[in-house]
Amino acid sequence: MSQNHFTLSFPLKSPADAKALAEQLPTLMPDFLKAQDAIGTIHYSRFTVLSEKTLLFLGDFDGEFAELMAALATQVGSVFDAIFQHVENPPPTPVAAHADVFVEWTAEHILTAVNLYTAYPDVTAKEIKSLASAADVTGAGELHPFLVILPMKSKLAFIEVQLILRARGHGTTKDLDKVGTPHFAQFVPLEDNQIGFFTVYDGSFDKYIADFTKNIGEIFDLLFKFTKGAPPSPCRKYLQEFIDFAAGANRTPIGFYQAYPGLSVQDIHALVADSKSQTASAG
Repeated sequence: MSQNHFTLSFPLKSPADAKALAEQLPTLMPDFLKAQDAIGTIHYSRFTVLSEKTLLFLGDFDGEFAELMAALATQVGSVFDAIFQHVENPPPTPVAAHADVFVEWTAEHILTAVNLYTAYPDVTAKEIKSLASAADVTGAGELHPFLVILPMKSKLAFIEVQLILRARGHGTTKDLDKVGTPHFAQFVPLEDNQIGFFTVYDGSFDKYIADFTKNIGEIFDLLFKFTKGAPPSPCRKYLQEFIDFAAGANRTPIGFYQAYPGLSVQDIHALVADSKSQTASAG
């Protein structure tokens, strides 16, 4: 499995800096998205303002983290130069001239996920794009990022939930496979005793939540016992309440990058299966 995930946390100087970044970042995204296409190892990425004191940068990628950060520093260091104007104790800028220090800084600001999910662990972003091109398949689907923040009732609850999620790692993977529309997903411990659930999924929000509730609702029923302001349980019985809660807890993404726009999980599975079938026939 070549795929990895990162959640980078940028500590902001003040609420005013959080507001300024929310306004400034979207204008920097066109060049940032082009650079990720050129690098070629990122599946999906997005920024989001977590709070008045934190900006997050999330990505699903192939290969080594240090290599990716070095490539970003070289190609779009100016984006991070703009971000670091609002960050406490930033590395030296311009980032492009101090790539090694930037890589070290980012490595020190990774938030470690409790568990990771991928719908297609054995293929890289480049391979998916190559398979789609060879088959003349263009994505017609609709993909969205989902950035849900769950505030835990206490520090003890925060620790307990992480233990539960780690213990259920393999079961959660099987449940997400049953949903059939998430591409990548991860639970990430955050500041102030919060748990982030971050996914990229196919289709409409309401349908995703309905399918999600049917197949993985039980884990959220369990998490909601520890969550402030949680909707009623079980999720399956109170679907609309869960949809409303998820919509309210969702953070707005900034600069959603897709390496292969519009290709659904099922599209990718079909491309991989066809490739394996052709390889077997040729052999």
